[in-house]
Amino acid sequence: MSEDRTGPIPPHDRPDAAELLRTVRELLVDEVVPATDGMLAYHVRIAARLLGMVERELGRGPADARRHRADLDRLGYPDDAALAAAIRAGDLDDRGDELRAVLRTAARARLEVSNPRHLAS
Repeated sequence: MSEDRTGPIPPHDRPDAAELLRTVRELLVDEVVPATDGMLAYHVRIAARLLGMVERELGRGPADARRHRADLDRLGYPDDAALAAAIRAGDLDDRGDELRAVLRTAARARLEVSNPRHLAS
């Protein structure tokens, strides 16, 4: 079964996880926030943002993970910890352009999930 399959995963029917998250997030934003104020409204907005992050990660996660794995393989490191150690040791100083491209792609993927509005600026 493909990791980036869209829709419900058998034996489950619709709505799938992303649709459920979207529905709850929209309910919070459209119905609960306007009916509350103060700290409760603030906490509901935070909860809605967190649901949006989970929704985006479900949609992007498998593809982002494959791309990151391929980038690590191309650089020759098994994981982020080994890559970080190599950077600290100066092992990639002669591959600066390639390293920056990998780090930029990883940072963009994180922002696409955590807060895509930051990419608009």
